[in-house]
Amino acid sequence: MPIAYYITHPQVQVDASIPVPEWGLSDIGRARASAMLDQPWVGSIRRIVSSGERKAIETAEILARHLRLAVEVRERMHENDRSATGFLPPLEFEAVADRFFASPHESIRGWERAVDAQSRIVSEVETALATNDGNDIAFIGHGGVGTLLLLHLAGREISREADQAAGGGNYFAYDIGARRIIHGWLSIDRPSL
Repeated sequence: MPIAYYITHPQVQVDASIPVPEWGLSDIGRARASAMLDQPWVGSIRRIVSSGERKAIETAEILARHLRLAVEVRERMHENDRSATGFLPPLEFEAVADRFFASPHESIRGWERAVDAQSRIVSEVETALATNDGNDIAFIGHGGVGTLLLLHLAGREISREADQAAGGGNYFAYDIGARRIIHGWLSIDRPSL
């Protein structure tokens, strides 16, 4: 049973002066990504596909070096497009994110609509899986679109109830053949089930 792991980048170095997609991992984020390498589920991964955002690529590169694999970059796996607002202070960001999930057919403050972000991430993952040779695969991406993918796979309506824990650095797994969730969000750096 080939397994897909959707892994979100861990903590980032926040810098309001540069675009969010260009943020890199913080020291804590790098330490958590490195701690992920000790988890038993990592060893079966034979392919790594990453969003083109810097924080995702940095996470993917840590995993790729460990597994001696290349990183495939799919630019359209990016987080929901929030460029209309750019950086938002944490409390304001959380309030807008709540509205993004609660009103998936609306553009909240110019953000990409949740339904469009979901369609995009599902399409990108399915395109990558179409060329998969029965291997376990890791998708390295972001919490918002990762949650939208998880909801799609689970056959659930868009809501924030299935969102990952704050801070990122989580993963879920699913059976590629059956498109069935094996488990929801777990921390990348703690022993799993």
